[in-house]
Amino acid sequence: MTDPSVRPTRADARANEDRLLAAAAQAFARDGAAATLKQIAKDAGVGIGTLYRRFPTREQLVDATYRYETSRLAARTSALLGELPADQALRSWMSEVLDYLAAKHGMADTLKSLLQSDEQLGSQTREQLTDAVEEFRRAGITQGVIRQDLPSRDILTGLAGVTLAAGAGHQREQAERLLDLLMDGITRSHGWRAGRERPVP
Repeated sequence: MTDPSVRPTRADARANEDRLLAAAAQAFARDGAAATLKQIAKDAGVGIGTLYRRFPTREQLVDATYRYETSRLAARTSALLGELPADQALRSWMSEVLDYLAAKHGMADTLKSLLQSDEQLGSQTREQLTDAVEEFRRAGITQGVIRQDLPSRDILTGLAGVTLAAGAGHQREQAERLLDLLMDGITRSHGWRAGRERPVP
């Protein structure tokens, strides 16, 4: 029989880890490579010792943060589809991908070596994001707002192209316009943008 006194400790440890990873993602997006472990611990509301006990090295923290953010982004589909029509939900998710990439860019140097040493990490990320796009696509087809002839991998490739062309922080407005163009090719009509047009600078 499980000792009930252990449960709060495990719950607290999990909560601390989630706060640390969320704080790390924000710090890497905000400060890039200059993000410090001390500041991440402070932002998470825990001591630096708590951070080091869970993530003894910066590399381990980057690895865990990348996996955490990928899983969080992939899991957003259900919530967005519960709030919006599938085409609008997909478009909203694409904007969240830009936020995700901001954190990824802040971890770039360390993450590059991690991806080179762990080939499965990159493929797992692509699989999770492709599955997320597929969920939007299927819902959109059912609702009659997303084309049936575009595989999820093509949609994700188009999204990757936007991030490659305008993935830097100062290019955010351009990236959003490019995402609108991408959505014009994905949707059955342009009605999803009604009332949402952005002024051209």
